Amino acid sequence: MFIQMYHERYMRFPEGREKALTFSYDDGVSADRKLIEIFNRYGLKGTFNLNSALFGAQCWHGRMDEAQTIAAYRDGPHEVAMHGARHVFLDKVPAALGVKELADNRARLEEKFGRIVRGMAYAYSGATEQLIPVMRALGIAYARTTVPTYSFALPQDWLHLNPTCHHADPRLGELLAKFLNNKPSDEFKHREPWLMYIWGHSYEFEDNGNWNIAEDIGKSVCGRGDIWCATNGDIYDYVQCYNSLVYSLDGESVFNPSYRTVWVEIRGECYRIGSGQKVTFAAP
Repeated sequence: MFIQMYHERYMRFPEGREKALTFSYDDGVSADRKLIEIFNRYGLKGTFNLNSALFGAQCWHGRMDEAQTIAAYRDGPHEVAMHGARHVFLDKVPAALGVKELADNRARLEEKFGRIVRGMAYAYSGATEQLIPVMRALGIAYARTTVPTYSFALPQDWLHLNPTCHHADPRLGELLAKFLNNKPSDEFKHREPWLMYIWGHSYEFEDNGNWNIAEDIGKSVCGRGDIWCATNGDIYDYVQCYNSLVYSLDGESVFNPSYRTVWVEIRGECYRIGSGQKVTFAAP
């Protein structure tokens, strides 16, 4: 074992898992209810990005009305996130209007769902650098684009959160097979955890007659203990807790000041570090 292997450490997901899977679906349409049934059946979790000023816009891919929307997402394990109040191009409107779109969206979703809403997906993938400082000021923690990475790397910039791929991407099968059949610790170097992030619109399953994609993913993941199925927000929060760990000068002890348990792999051994706990790693 090379000497650096004695010092390198890698984040591991809850229960020491090396892989996480998350989904992101936009617009709050009626087909989301069928997708949620599939997710619940197979233990998958997703984030649903809603336009709070477009409830009931049936002519726009069959959006649910306010009561239907609240009923669909309120009590389940899935996350509600922003998509702009009216689904406008944030990079094609005056900055002040973009700010209002986001502030109104967050305020109404929090009012209707009784949750703190911190995530979003850019409508039309319209990210704008001008709004990034404002988004931070508004308390937005992450924002998803539609730019595929075709990788399982964790995001470096959470306000430009690029997914692995769309659910109908021709490379989905290849990527899913790699994700299911391999793991980071198989690698000699670069053993960072894997995140597979799939996005789309549930009405596309309806329009294209390919609900089997969602079913097949669920069947392939269901019952596996090596994959953490989580919402976008779950993963963001976990990574922040991991990043808050405080190490001793020699790197052989660690303290967890966060509210939740996190896992660290060092020298091939996985350690559980509880909230408020200090752990000393076994000597090499």
